Amino acid sequence: MTPERFQKIKDVLNKRQPDLTIIMDNVHKPHNLAAIIRSCDAVGIGNIHGISSNERKVGINLKAAGGSNKWVHLHIYNSKADVIPNLRSTGFRIYAANKSTKAKDYRSFDYTLPTAILVGSELNGISPKTLEKLDGEIMIPMEGMVANLNVSVATAVILFEVQKQRKKAGLYKKTRLDKKTYNQLLFEFSYPNVAKYYHNSGKSYPSLDKNGNIL
Repeated sequence: MTPERFQKIKDVLNKRQPDLTIIMDNVHKPHNLAAIIRSCDAVGIGNIHGISSNERKVGINLKAAGGSNKWVHLHIYNSKADVIPNLRSTGFRIYAANKSTKAKDYRSFDYTLPTAILVGSELNGISPKTLEKLDGEIMIPMEGMVANLNVSVATAVILFEVQKQRKKAGLYKKTRLDKKTYNQLLFEFSYPNVAKYYHNSGKSYPSLDKNGNIL
């Protein structure tokens, strides 16, 4: 661990946005998973949620996607009923990326509040029953013959609008993770293999000095 590498990890954690997340509804393709996770990491999202009846398939596809999941934790649920109420109970507003007559321009929403964006697979979309439970539908205006963007591209477009708003509001200027979570992630990002050993052994992580060395 070099001091430069350690400082880079701290800089990343200092900008993590714990009140921002993505919910993926049956997004399974490796290239989409990888691209969405990269976009999430790029705007400071550390935890995202996936809805799938086949957790094993998602796990296999994540491995196929390469190392893009190293910095972002994907939580898998069997249904929307397992994740949406949990997020709502902690104050999240949940918006669906959905091309419909009710959807409004994605740039017209306030993303500086706790926000979750629900994106669905191109094949099945998002059910009307689920849409009724959300806080709104957002869409990206299209001027060409194509009606929709690929799910990973659409997610990136929306997330960089979110980043723009949050930067303007100063939400990247101070550390927003609680101290316990920050220190845990700092060790895991710095020493992933050692962290796995401590985790499997049920032991607490050791402390790190100012240069990232294990004490």
